[in-house]
Amino acid sequence: MAGRSTQLNKIKGVIREQIVGGVLLPQQKLSSERELSDRFSTTRITIKDALTSLETEGLIYREERKGWFVSPPRIHYNPLSRSHFHQMIREQQRIAETKVVNVETVLATSDHAKVLERSDFPTVHLIRRLRYIDGRAVLFVENCLISELFPGILQENLTTSLTGLYKEKYGYTTSRSRFDVIPTAAPEHVAKSLGIAAGQQVLKICRVNYNQDEVIIDCEFEYWRPDSVVITIDSCEDCEKTSAY
Repeated sequence: MAGRSTQLNKIKGVIREQIVGGVLLPQQKLSSERELSDRFSTTRITIKDALTSLETEGLIYREERKGWFVSPPRIHYNPLSRSHFHQMIREQQRIAETKVVNVETVLATSDHAKVLERSDFPTVHLIRRLRYIDGRAVLFVENCLISELFPGILQENLTTSLTGLYKEKYGYTTSRSRFDVIPTAAPEHVAKSLGIAAGQQVLKICRVNYNQDEVIIDCEFEYWRPDSVVITIDSCEDCEKTSAY
C-alpha cells in the first residue's frame, strides 16, 4: 500500500508540476491513460486513480469519450451579485456564450411547486440553457417561470439575461434571492449537455427569486462543472446590483 501511495503521489506531482509550470496549457488534452501507464510503468488503474484525484483538485477534467484535459482557471462567482452571466465572464477577461437547449410549458412538478411555494401546481415555462466559457460547456441552467406572470416570454431572445427581460417587458425587479448550494451527481440530461458521465459530480445551485412585491416569480437550477467555478461571497452593499442571470 505504501508503495502504491508513493507512486500515486509521484504521478500526480509530475502532472501537477507540468500544469503549474505551463508545460500543459488550459484545455490541452493529456496523453491517453494507456500512454501514461507506459510512461510511468504502472497500471491503468493506478493512472486513473491519479487522474481522478487531480480532477477532484480541479486541475483537470474529463470529456466523455474524449479523454482528460487541463482545466482553465476558475471563474469567481458571487451569488449575491446581480451581474448577469455574460457581464460576469466578460469582467474576468473571458468569453461567454449561451445556447438554448429547449423550452416547454408544462404543469409544475411536485419538486417545482415545492420550491415555488405553490400548492396549486401552476403552469410553468421551463427554459433550459447551456452556457460556455472560452468555448467549453461549463453550466447547465434550468429556469422555471410561473407562466401566468410571463405571457409571450418564450418568443423573446432567451440567450440574453432573463432578469433584463423581466424588467424591460414585465416591470419586475428582483428584490431578493434565496439559494442553496449542493454538490450532487449530474442527472442524465445535464451530463449529456455538459459532455460528462451521468452521475459525475456537479455543483448545483438552486435559486428562488422574489420580485419587488416579495412574490416568488421563478426558480433556477444551475449545474456547474466543479472545476470551472469558485464561489466567492461578497456582501458589499455598495457593489453593483444588476441582473443575476
